Amino acid sequence: MFFRRKGWLRKEYDKKLLNQLDSLKVEWKNQRSLIEKSFDPSAESISEAKLAEAKYFYLFKEAKKRNVSIHS
Repeated sequence: MFFRRKGWLRKEYDKKLLNQLDSLKVEWKNQRSLIEKSFDPSAESISEAKLAEAKYFYLFKEAKKRNVSIHS
């Protein structure tokens, strides 16, 4: 009875993780392209890009640790 719920919760949180991973990937790529197109990027925009990159790779490592795949 309790063990079925664990599998259901894991699938739910895996889907949330993948959704967050996709949104952070888009945000990171947008920040990176903004920096590349900018003539003289400010320190704030550079730090925002680095923060977006760090968030993305943190969730990427978490997904890898949990063995989450897109095809599941």
